Amino acid sequence: MKFLKNLSITAWIFIALVIGIFIGVFFPEFGKALAPVSNVFLRLIKSIVGPLLFGTLVYGIASAGELKTMGRIALKAVTYFEAATTLALVIGLVMVNVFQPGAGVKLSTDAASIPTLAKPVTFGGVLEHAVPTNIFESLANNDVLQMVVFFFLFGAACSAIGPKAKPVLQFASSVAEVMFRYTKYIMYLAPFGVGAAIAVTIGTKGIGVLLSLGKLVGTLYLAQALFVLLVLGSALAIARVPLAPFIKAARQPFLLAFSTASSEAALPLALENMEGMGIPKHIVGFVLPTGYSFNLDGSTLYLSLASVFVAQAAGVNMPIGTQITMMLTLMLTSKGVAAVPRASLVILAGTLGTFHLPLEGISLILGVDALMDMCRTSVNLLGNCVATAVVARWEGVKLSPNAQPEQATEAAA
Repeated sequence: MKFLKNLSITAWIFIALVIGIFIGVFFPEFGKALAPVSNVFLRLIKSIVGPLLFGTLVYGIASAGELKTMGRIALKAVTYFEAATTLALVIGLVMVNVFQPGAGVKLSTDAASIPTLAKPVTFGGVLEHAVPTNIFESLANNDVLQMVVFFFLFGAACSAIGPKAKPVLQFASSVAEVMFRYTKYIMYLAPFGVGAAIAVTIGTKGIGVLLSLGKLVGTLYLAQALFVLLVLGSALAIARVPLAPFIKAARQPFLLAFSTASSEAALPLALENMEGMGIPKHIVGFVLPTGYSFNLDGSTLYLSLASVFVAQAAGVNMPIGTQITMMLTLMLTSKGVAAVPRASLVILAGTLGTFHLPLEGISLILGVDALMDMCRTSVNLLGNCVATAVVARWEGVKLSPNAQPEQATEAAA
């Protein structure tokens, strides 16, 4: 009993993950019945996002001083985002060509099995969507990108008017601290939410669907693992981010993102843990949420792999030149992936249409999409944590575990 009391929340989440898989495999009906438990946990997590972004982003940007500082941080973040997502696309293309997971797979010709998807948005559409017409509507819809844009400008306005904004900044700082404590309380429920989420996924989809398309799922997981080791690992090493504190800060949000397949579920904890590493609020509050729209490494890798998989399954020969053209297209279209319902499948549908590949491939992938979504969502989260740490080091911040936010801000000054 003493051993159980000493286990961390992370350990309990991992135990719950294993128990959830066991329930989903051997008691699928009971697993599906756990959906309300999973949904309640996710709803509680989503309730954190808006207030927490308000507190961290407004206070962080207003405290950062000159807007020139935030412009420099934004430029560095975008530069990193483009480099990371390009490498993700390249790794996806290399792995799908090496392992050929679509070879020998027969596409379904049943048009009724193809899911109805929204039209993919253009890059211009993403820019237009980023600007909110009503911040309260953005908060109600948990639209992270719109909240980032509004709170960024709001924080900049607070910085510009100086002492008159002091009450607003004190309120924002208090809101952030309260939401961090609120997050801590919600995290006590994480093992139940995680166990239920994985039980529902396995119970609904079944283990058989994994076996029938195992080569596709295996290729994706291997490609994502290579990306984490080669690209994210190299970025951490080059930026000299202390590895042990980073792993400690990222492991719990990573497990949450994996088990729930929800980026929103992991965002509040990731914000708190990155700040706990000593990264200033204005960097954490800007880079991490912005990355949710512009640095989805796991999703971009998946898109390049899935597109060529469909071509292989359809027996369509795609020359390397066509694949490179497709990669350049995905570099743009994948930036809108977070702003579209059923995001990755929508972008995939647009890509297949552009390159005259059969849309029936979506119905094939849909069977294992939940399992692949867990992988790509967790890598998305991890990639954005790495981006936040790398930009902080690029700004000259000295990272250390358990640093106080005030100390971190002074270190960046």
